[in-house]
Amino acid sequence: MTSPTPLLDQIVAWLQATAPAAQLVADSRAITAGDVFFAYPGEAADGRRFIAQAIAAGAAAVVYEAEEFEWDGNWTVPQLAVAGLKYLAGEIASGFYGQPERDMFVVAVTGTNGKTSCTQWLGAALSRLGTPTGVVGTLGTGIYRGGAALDFAVTGNTTPDALLLQASLKQMREEGASALAIEASSIGLLQRRMAGMHVDVAVFTNLTRDHLDYHGDMAAYEASKAALFDWPGLQHAVINLDDEMGMRLVQRLRGNASPATLIGYSISGKTAADVAVLQAEQIRTSHAGTTFALSSPFGSAQVKIQLVGHFNVSNVLAIIATLLARGVEWRLAITTVEALTAVPGRMQQLGGQDAPLVVIDYAHTPDALEKTLAALRPIAQERHGALWCVFGCGGDRDPGKRPQMGKVSLLADHVVVTSDNPRSEAPADIIAQIMQGMEGLENMKHTPLAIEDRAGAILWAVKHAEKNDVILLAGKGHETMQEIKGRKLPFLDADHAALALATRAMQGGGS
Repeated sequence: MTSPTPLLDQIVAWLQATAPAAQLVADSRAITAGDVFFAYPGEAADGRRFIAQAIAAGAAAVVYEAEEFEWDGNWTVPQLAVAGLKYLAGEIASGFYGQPERDMFVVAVTGTNGKTSCTQWLGAALSRLGTPTGVVGTLGTGIYRGGAALDFAVTGNTTPDALLLQASLKQMREEGASALAIEASSIGLLQRRMAGMHVDVAVFTNLTRDHLDYHGDMAAYEASKAALFDWPGLQHAVINLDDEMGMRLVQRLRGNASPATLIGYSISGKTAADVAVLQAEQIRTSHAGTTFALSSPFGSAQVKIQLVGHFNVSNVLAIIATLLARGVEWRLAITTVEALTAVPGRMQQLGGQDAPLVVIDYAHTPDALEKTLAALRPIAQERHGALWCVFGCGGDRDPGKRPQMGKVSLLADHVVVTSDNPRSEAPADIIAQIMQGMEGLENMKHTPLAIEDRAGAILWAVKHAEKNDVILLAGKGHETMQEIKGRKLPFLDADHAALALATRAMQGGGS
């Protein structure tokens, strides 16, 4: 085919004729014999530079971005030039793999915080109700059955690249998944990684500062997320009314005469005209969980969840609303969420028995850190102990949030500033920027301590805390690696916390 702009169905037909059993791959390093290599400019590199390597690795054919590129006549594999390939890749792969999510109930969750918890809990909840559910997001891709997750394959991005996503959906379909919960990141939406999919329910959790190194400003960040609610064929929109963007989304959907059914939720008494709203009141939290009174047009209930914090009540309301949109009966929806447990790296608890309670959480934005510390304060009070915060900020990411997080961290009684994923930056520089946010503040209970080595910071905090104290390890959550100067080194906060607690026990620890 010689045209640089073939139609989608022509591209799919060409692929099916050229390599009908192939995997479509955009990473030349992942090519195996018989795959089709999609070569286009990416964020870090131009994939067309690696066509020769892909062919050497056994690529059966190459589809490449047509703009400003000349095919090398020495490359003898079948090839197809497509203009705008990066943004068409999802629809091409969907057609090639037979629209793998076509018969699934698809829920897409967007928001700065809460995406991972919501999608994982949707997987657990829907599968507990008899619907095997695929989950795609920060923790990787996998399937929930009977309320339990099978092994998750790590994908590297919150929303995988379009080709990997469609291949994952195909595998999920083959393994029997009949529902899907996917994290729709702002960058993934902007780059059309979900193109070619249908969405039944779109969920909005919240919007706070993050990814401004990519988007530039909050308006662009919001616009990228709002695009999910313009999805063709969207049936239901579940919206957090406590967030200002949530209210704007309600107006947007009405202004666009969207046929989607709106369900709102709030933990602060917010309402919107002609929107069914789930309202949580009388929220009481402890280390063992949270209780609240739930009222709505669908029914009322006293709810007891095994999760900590007001923000998790908000997330659970989103789950209940989605289950109701699915057609689940009210009482069954309540009992289903009451069985949910913490997601790895999200308010994950260790110790606490004759030792400090260590809580691991992915909180890596100012808003998330503030809400997490606020959630842990009553638990520290319940234990008659102090609240600690051990955290850092990622390198090569929005530097503007660093002093903001430093300021927020002073909600704790003791603060240890350390490394997160410094990437190419000097950890000491990042720490200095964080601590700028603490300068001149009068609410400082103890002088913040800087310990560059994260393992050392965790060990120090666990050693010096009193046994009744609560220690938050914030920022990395579930992550199993630490990125330093181009290297990814094994590092899991939970492992280092467990080691520190064991060391303390052997030494008869505590100050």
